[in-house]
Amino acid sequence: MNAPEEQVNQLNIEINEEVAEGTYANLAIISHSNAEFILDFIRVVPGVPKARVKSRIIMTPQHMKRLLRAIQENVTNYENQFGKIETPEIDFLPQMNFGGPTGMA
Repeated sequence: MNAPEEQVNQLNIEINEEVAEGTYANLAIISHSNAEFILDFIRVVPGVPKARVKSRIIMTPQHMKRLLRAIQENVTNYENQFGKIETPEIDFLPQMNFGGPTGMA
């Protein structure tokens, strides 16, 4: 006897307490190669000249595109419910130094 369609496509996801608490980040740096995207999430504290990456997520280009679509849908849903998210223009970006060679175009 075959399982119902719902059970075949169901994914059971678990989260432990530490991960469920989340990690606050107010800066994201995205880099990529031909095979993957790297998302570094950082917490920058005003007046502190150094910040650490709090979380790094590595994704395939296909999963990154799905994430982009999902984020856009959720921002649209949020704005429909709570109003437009204002994003003031930032005139500067902090200097980023990861201790490695700097990129060249």
